[in-house]
Amino acid sequence: MARAAEKQSLAQMAKAKGIKYFLISYSDLGGVARSKLVPAAAIDTIVADGAGFAGFSTYLDMTPAHPDMFGMADMNSMIQLPWKKEVAWVPSNLMMSGKEVGQGPRNVLRRMMAKAAKQGFYMKTGVECEYHLINPDGSDISDARDTAAKPCYDQQALMRRYDVVSEICDAMLELGWGPYQNDHEDSNGQFEMNWNYDDCLVTADRHTFFKFMVKSIAEKHGLRATFMPKPFMHLTGNGCHAHVSVWDEAGKKNLFHDPKGELGISKLGYHFLGGILAHAEGLTSVFNPTVNSYKRINSSVTSSGATWAPNTISYTGNNRTHMIRIPDPGRFELRLMDGATNPYLCQAAVLAAGLDGIANKTDPGKRLDINMYEVRRNSELAKMNVKRLPLNLLDALRQTEKSGLLRAAWGDETVDAYIKMKAREWNEYNRHLTQWERDMTLDC
Repeated sequence: MARAAEKQSLAQMAKAKGIKYFLISYSDLGGVARSKLVPAAAIDTIVADGAGFAGFSTYLDMTPAHPDMFGMADMNSMIQLPWKKEVAWVPSNLMMSGKEVGQGPRNVLRRMMAKAAKQGFYMKTGVECEYHLINPDGSDISDARDTAAKPCYDQQALMRRYDVVSEICDAMLELGWGPYQNDHEDSNGQFEMNWNYDDCLVTADRHTFFKFMVKSIAEKHGLRATFMPKPFMHLTGNGCHAHVSVWDEAGKKNLFHDPKGELGISKLGYHFLGGILAHAEGLTSVFNPTVNSYKRINSSVTSSGATWAPNTISYTGNNRTHMIRIPDPGRFELRLMDGATNPYLCQAAVLAAGLDGIANKTDPGKRLDINMYEVRRNSELAKMNVKRLPLNLLDALRQTEKSGLLRAAWGDETVDAYIKMKAREWNEYNRHLTQWERDMTLDC
C-alpha cells in the first residue's frame, strides 16, 4: 500500500506541474548525456524498476554480452525544463545485476563523496562554464559585428545576444540556482554565466543540465552553442573554472577558511591544494579530455593578448596565469578544466586528489606571485620546481593510466575504461591527415 501511495504521489506531482514526459538521464564516460523519454503515465514503474539501457551502446566500456543496465532515477534532483515545462529532466544512478555500475560517472562521484563524509568532509563547488554562440553549421561565431581584439565585457556585443543570455539566466532564476552575473568573455562570440556554488553533486547535476539548457535555448533562437575547448585557434578557448572549498559534514563550517592562515586558507586547505598539485599530471586527461583540449592549455597567444589558460602546475594568490589561484579567503579556483570535461568525473578527481593531500599532509610548496606567461624556459621552471602540463592527450593519458591515486580512489575498472575510450579517440585523430602536414612536408 505504501508503494502504491508513493506512485500515486508521483502521478499527482506530474499532473500538478503539467509534466507530460520525463527525461531519465545519465552521463557516460565521455560526458555525453544519455536519456530515455518516459511518459508521465509510466513514471511510477520506471522509478521503481529503472529505465533500461544497453551499456554497450554508449561509452562505458561494455560489450553486447553485458546484461541490461538500469538508470535509477534520483527524483530529488529532478529539474523541470523552464523552456519546455511539459518535460522534466531527472539524473539517474546506473545499476546492473543489482549492483552499481562502477564506471558510471555519477556513481564515481557519489563514492568519493561517501568516502569524504566518513572523514567528516563535505565538498562544495561552483563552476564557470564558458561557451561560444556560433552559426548552426559551426563555421564561425554567430555575430559578424563581434570583431574587437579585446571583446571581454563588450556591452554592445553582450546586448546583441540579450535574447539568448537573458532567457538562460531567467531559467536559472526560476530554478533557484542563484545566478548573479552574465558577461561577454575574452573571445569573440564567447559568454559566461555564473550561479551560486553548492554541494558538489548538485553542481555536477546542474553543470550537466546547464550545457543541455544552453544548447537547447541557442537552437531555439536559430544559433548553436559550443563548449568545445578551442573552437577557433586565434581566439581564447572555453574553460570551466572550478571554485572549491571543503566544509564540515553538516555543511556549516568552511574548513578551508582560517583568518590567521596565509591568504585566509587553513592548513587543511593547503594540504588539499597540495594533493591536486601533486597529482595534476594524472588528472589532466580528466580535466582536459579531448585532443582539442591541448590547443587551449598549451596555446600560443590569442588575438586578445592572452590565452587565460594555464600551462604549468603551479599556484598563486589572485593571479590568473597559474593553474590554481586563491582569489579570496576560504576557497581556491582551479583553472585547468575546460568545456569538454565530464561534470561528474572532474568533481570526483578534485575530491580524490584533495583527500589524498589531506591524508598525507601534502605541502603545496611556496606560492609563486609572478606572471607565469612570461616564464618560457624549462630551466627557469626547474629552478622554481615547477612542471609543465602535458602537451597532448596521449601524454596526459599515460599519466592517468599510471595514476595510483585514481586507481585506488576510482578502481581499476573505471580508470581502464576511461583510458580505453580516450586512447581510441587519440588513435582516430591520428588516422587523419591535415592540410598543414601536406603543406609542410610534401616536398620532404
